[in-house]
Amino acid sequence: MAQAEQTDQTSGTAPARNKAPLIFGLGLALLGGGGGFYAAFNDLLPFFSAGDRVVADDAARSDLSDLAFVPIEPLVIALSKDGRTRHLRFRGELEVQPEFEPEIVRLMPRIMDVLNTYLRALSIEDIEDNSALLRLRAQMLRRVQIVTGRTGINDLLIIEFVLN
Repeated sequence: MAQAEQTDQTSGTAPARNKAPLIFGLGLALLGGGGGFYAAFNDLLPFFSAGDRVVADDAARSDLSDLAFVPIEPLVIALSKDGRTRHLRFRGELEVQPEFEPEIVRLMPRIMDVLNTYLRALSIEDIEDNSALLRLRAQMLRRVQIVTGRTGINDLLIIEFVLN
């Protein structure tokens, strides 16, 4: 027995540790994760109730019936870099409140002008970026809302955005 203890000390290996706390902690983590999944999946959590999502979806659907869509004439923009010309084709629609539709249609030449001016000022790198479409959409919507006085326009929908 004394020789066995001596070989452990001379070989440099540490004595075996008790792994019970590690196994106990792993078991608690699995049990907690499983319980959390069960509670979320069966709507037992009051702040993540599926019933709230259904009410929100119904409210959103009722708002959609009170919308009108005003088409924007297609724009073809020539963009050049290093003597090479590429074309951007843009087509979109404006989501407006129905009572403002005639005013938006009346202001369409001004809207086309501000979109055309903005898109011509862009570089090809601005358009080819992965997050470009979201940023460009927000910028175009902001400019259209400024031109129209921010009344009645809810959103700018991009129907076609092609760079060839």
